[in-house]
Amino acid sequence: MRYRLMIFDWDGTLMDSVARIVACMQAAGREIGWGELGEDEVRDIIGLGLPEAIARLCPGIDPERAEALRGRYAYHFVEGDVTPMPFYPGVAEGLARLRADDATRLAVATGKSRRGLDRIFRESDCGHWFHASRTADETRSKPHPRMLEELLEELGVAVEEAVMIGDTEYDLEMARALGMDRVAVTYGVHAPQRLAASRPVFTAEAFPELIDWLHA
Repeated sequence: MRYRLMIFDWDGTLMDSVARIVACMQAAGREIGWGELGEDEVRDIIGLGLPEAIARLCPGIDPERAEALRGRYAYHFVEGDVTPMPFYPGVAEGLARLRADDATRLAVATGKSRRGLDRIFRESDCGHWFHASRTADETRSKPHPRMLEELLEELGVAVEEAVMIGDTEYDLEMARALGMDRVAVTYGVHAPQRLAASRPVFTAEAFPELIDWLHA
């Protein structure tokens, strides 16, 4: 195995939740009277913590409307929208293959809230796949590296023994700030050219390809 600790982003890396995120944010924007939020604009902020995402998506929004947008987005994501959110092909099998090595540690670093991630863990029965996780609301939003620093400390792993895997520049730049190796996956939200600017050590076009490389 190449690394002792493999840290995964969630949305756009493990779970194909992009369409649901876009639909829910667009519905929330319409409901608070902000207007139609473009698909590309919403895709661009996936991976950030929700307050940071809203501030970037809606420049100049006042705190009251930002909170209203946040509340309506949460409602649609949890209750109002039924867009499927499957794992990407090969995720369950690939993570099981990594977990078969007792020395391996797996973690999640996500822009989701703790409440949101724990709900997904319960609904997908996958929380036991990971040894640790960090969410944006309990530390700092990407691309600040604090969540990676906390995961390294919790799991007792040196930065050179760890890798961050994600589909956005926020994931890769978070790792780059620490000097941590980073791997890009191109099936998520940010274009390959944008990911390449963060100098990933490997780029995967599909999850099984990523697992083969990590397992080498």
